Amino acid sequence: MDQMTLVRDRSDELYAPVSRLMTREDWEQNFADDIRAILRLKRERNAVILAHNYQTPEIFHCISDIRGDSLALAREAQNTQEQVIVMAGVHFMAETAKLMNPEKTVLIPDSMAGCSLAESITAENVRALKATYPGVPVVTYVNSSVAVKAETDICCTSGNAKKVVESLGVPRVIMIPDEFLAKNIQNETGIEMLTWPGHCEVHERFTPLEIRQYRRMHPGVVVLAHPECPPEVVAEADYAGSTAGMMEFVAVRQPAKVLLVTECSMSDNLAALNPAVEFVRPCNLCPHMKRITLPAIRRALETMEEEVTIPDALFPQARRAVERMLAV
Repeated sequence: MDQMTLVRDRSDELYAPVSRLMTREDWEQNFADDIRAILRLKRERNAVILAHNYQTPEIFHCISDIRGDSLALAREAQNTQEQVIVMAGVHFMAETAKLMNPEKTVLIPDSMAGCSLAESITAENVRALKATYPGVPVVTYVNSSVAVKAETDICCTSGNAKKVVESLGVPRVIMIPDEFLAKNIQNETGIEMLTWPGHCEVHERFTPLEIRQYRRMHPGVVVLAHPECPPEVVAEADYAGSTAGMMEFVAVRQPAKVLLVTECSMSDNLAALNPAVEFVRPCNLCPHMKRITLPAIRRALETMEEEVTIPDALFPQARRAVERMLAV
């Protein structure tokens, strides 16, 4: 087999996962050069790319090694053999990867890829809550800074929040910073949640009226909602769960038509994996996730920037909170 045939076959293999989402011409013109360069750089740098489910298809399907929601990425970050971790996600995810791999280099392709939830609360706010409610355990969503995690008893994700809260065996908890997630978990468990008014800027925009309108326009559509949505939106859904939970629901049940009430790129990624399912697409994009692009990932591997570090003073407490979550 000659070199040109090898290149063509390799290109076919790389394009195949997104072939239902974009034309070959679009892929070659806009993505292929960066994809080939990133795959080469991964080998040279002994690097692994972790991609959140909200990443765009060319990242999620073409270059990532490990894909998942926050919980999956936190777990898998511990098991990587490579010495360099590139987080194709937002900053708190890169911090979590560093917490679990202090000896490795963790890169975030754009340090401005933040999170409205993480930015809604500070360590000082958590200390004030603990002073107001002494002895009440603090459960902190991983969508938070390392400084906030360091003030926390245990972390959680949307995928394990119910399990984490119930594991504490107490009648009430301080659950921060996502007010809607806390209220949805309270509705599920009956455990009192002392909340903080933090919201995801993507999920807070969905409304019950919007869901009902989609049902009228698409009879029979199955509605899956993320628990960061307001409780009244979750009440309109057929299923509520993390992005991993949504992916499993679609993969196993194969509904004819589905509406994902979450970040827009999830529908694209699931459409590539489930060709028999029709996706209705309300397109609320996360501006922070979308700061992570192929050129940014390529640049991170070329320059080995921007590296994520954690202050020594915060490291033990923050890591303990994450480890407790992973042990549940």
